[in-house]
Amino acid sequence: MFAVLLEQTADGQRYIDWLVSGLGWTLALAFFGWWIAFAVGVIVGIGRTVQNRAVAALARLYVEIFRNIPVLVQMFLWYFVLPEILPVALGNAIKQIPPPWGSFFPALVCLGLYTAARIAEQVRAGIEALPKGQVEAASALGLSGYLTYRHVIVPQALRLIIPSLTSEVMGIYKNTSVALTIGLMELTAQARQISEATFQTFAAFGAATLVYLALALIAYQGMALIDRAVRIPGTGRGEDAVKPATPRATEQIGDLPDAMEVVK
Repeated sequence: MFAVLLEQTADGQRYIDWLVSGLGWTLALAFFGWWIAFAVGVIVGIGRTVQNRAVAALARLYVEIFRNIPVLVQMFLWYFVLPEILPVALGNAIKQIPPPWGSFFPALVCLGLYTAARIAEQVRAGIEALPKGQVEAASALGLSGYLTYRHVIVPQALRLIIPSLTSEVMGIYKNTSVALTIGLMELTAQARQISEATFQTFAAFGAATLVYLALALIAYQGMALIDRAVRIPGTGRGEDAVKPATPRATEQIGDLPDAMEVVK
């Protein structure tokens, strides 16, 4: 079924080389976009919980805008609209960026800021899930608000939300496919190109599907390892927290009535 991928193209390459090239752009877009999203998302998420109303309002406005506008629309805005509303010299400079970088950078900014809005809400939820005693204890120790967030609140909140961040890591890989609409030849775009060149639609998109599935599984396993490594004691699953009694413990429990009789 996938034999067509080993056939040569008109330029002497093989169709599988097209997929590998698209995979490279997908990985680059997802990797760098994730770190942009994580950095911005943590800052905005913290801003959603601070006492300063102006900062909290700006953070909420960011989340509402970027989370509620479809990522495809945002992709078009960054690629087509932004150069038109900037000063003429800067807009022309952006338009003259050679391909594929002219499509890569708008897609990178779009995915990073869109995913950041989703991460910000998870960071906010993680901070609000912590007991209020954490903040009170930090205040009692004389820590300022900045130091409280840096050393007490944020580290614990990030450890709590790692399972939910897993879906965002997997999601950003899938959202990279939207970049084909602005001309970036990532994995989905290359699969479509193979389909149009060979008329083997099932083979082209079947191979792309398997690659996306493998990326998702790798991301899931990686985040699961991180979750186990940094899990806060006492916050694991119920089956991890409750351990079966050892034979010795069972014997001691069985001896309790006799011991009670001796006491009597």
